[in-house]
Amino acid sequence: MRVFVTGGTGAIGGYAVPALVAAGHEVRGLARSPEASDALEGAGATPVAVSLFDPDALAREFVGCAAVVNLASALPRTSAFIRMSAWRECHRVRTVGSAAVVDAAIAAGVPRVLQESVAMVYRDAADRWIDEDSATDRYPISVGNHAAEASAQRFTESGGRGVVLRFGLFYGRGAAHSEQLMAFARRHIGFIAGRADAYVSSIHLADAADAVVSALAIDAGVYNVCDDAPVTKGDAVDAMASAVGRARVLRGPGRAALMLGQRTTSLTRSLRVSNNRLRSSSGWRPRYPSVWEGYAQMAEQLSVAGRRDRRTD
Repeated sequence: MRVFVTGGTGAIGGYAVPALVAAGHEVRGLARSPEASDALEGAGATPVAVSLFDPDALAREFVGCAAVVNLASALPRTSAFIRMSAWRECHRVRTVGSAAVVDAAIAAGVPRVLQESVAMVYRDAADRWIDEDSATDRYPISVGNHAAEASAQRFTESGGRGVVLRFGLFYGRGAAHSEQLMAFARRHIGFIAGRADAYVSSIHLADAADAVVSALAIDAGVYNVCDDAPVTKGDAVDAMASAVGRARVLRGPGRAALMLGQRTTSLTRSLRVSNNRLRSSSGWRPRYPSVWEGYAQMAEQLSVAGRRDRRTD
């Protein structure tokens, strides 16, 4: 089928576009720069120069598409994560941008829209399992995610199939924050935000991309995209240390992060998220059941890339 992708050169998009092409789909992608165009062409997709905020122009490009996959985002740098002002562009992309995508999809008669969201919108549930019917929370940096989900719901109410994918914490080569945390682990430093016994639900970028492909054939609704076995934050640090061959790491900031309140809400809560709905609705299965397997793959991939870069210097 013909699929239009926004955010096709971001962390998840960089994996999703090749996965869609490999699955036999004709992929067109929004490109805002020559570099993005080159990346999309290299992945086998056709780049399209159009603004995410221009619904009329988007509608013209969406004509004939069987699905639109909205992965557009503008996450701030990890170092700026706790500054509310750093989230302005991300909120604009997820509110104004997602609304424009839905308006354009409706105008063009597109039957399906996939919208990226995050599992971090759920409330802290301690060690209890969380599913798609669990309560969500509204804290400052979740504004854009709730708006994007509302746009997808509006698309469904218009007669289309709006699918919301609530992704766990991305990791893998290309996910900047996870690469930084792995670099810290190599220096014997482990990052824990909040309690060590709190759960974190993650997803390898390759598994997230496979979920996007599978979601082209499921019913409208909300689906969690996380690995099979969420781990505690303490175990996540141990898994990363093991992946890089470090027996011990110094952990921090731990509970001190809780003192920043709403600025770190999405990082400090305990989220043990179930992926059962997506598994039962599609053929999707994560190739990396937990970060124990996924971090090991990521570390090896980064090592191979590092050796390759050194040979070309």
